[in-house]
Amino acid sequence: MGLVVESRPSEVPYIERVWRSRSDAAGRMMSVATSHWELVFWEHQGVPQAAVLGPEAKASLAPVPGEAVFFGISFALGTSMPHIPVSALVGGSAAIPDVTRRSLWLKGSAWHVPDYDNAEAFVRRMVREGIVDLDPVVTAALAGTGTGTGPGPGIGSGAVPDVSERTLQRRFVAATGLTQGAVRQIHRARQAAVLVQEGVPAQEVVHRLGYFDQPHLARSLKRYVGRTATQLATPDTTLPLSLLYKT
Repeated sequence: MGLVVESRPSEVPYIERVWRSRSDAAGRMMSVATSHWELVFWEHQGVPQAAVLGPEAKASLAPVPGEAVFFGISFALGTSMPHIPVSALVGGSAAIPDVTRRSLWLKGSAWHVPDYDNAEAFVRRMVREGIVDLDPVVTAALAGTGTGTGPGPGIGSGAVPDVSERTLQRRFVAATGLTQGAVRQIHRARQAAVLVQEGVPAQEVVHRLGYFDQPHLARSLKRYVGRTATQLATPDTTLPLSLLYKT
């Protein structure tokens, strides 16, 4: 099965990534663990659909319809829709009803369906109308350049929110659906996968990202990416991976 994926970053703080893809035949893909929730639109056999996809705590196989086109907005950590709790969507999704090629309904209002080039305008309107919110405590906890628990780049601990640890954890889970530890592990595994795909030796990846040893790296990749380092180095075109990108 062929699955072509294109993505780009965004200057809007509520957005992590904007992506689009196209499949040429029905099949399956390995859906890589992600700590971000997404708003996804797709069309298959002339029928447009949309859904909110929750974070995924581990890698899993996912069906892909043939000759379909997809477009998605991946939202930044700490961003949420108050009327659809992220914690209830982990590993799942919520369909958006009454979608056409031109419009959809959100909280009782008609909206133009966004596309790859105007995703930012769509999200800005979501923010103005209170459909999307950003928790400043969570974004403060995520600020910085270290992991907060060990060596290696990733989720930060540069700015410490002026709240108790219990309050921080509660608000973090409410906004992301995951614990800080789970987010760090997912982020590190995704970074490791990108490095392996770039040809970085496994032992160097272990050193850069703070894994204990190569077996620790192997367990992480298998759980969160669904691949071993050897498999990542020789991509399987019959079972493609979902979106991976360098951060």
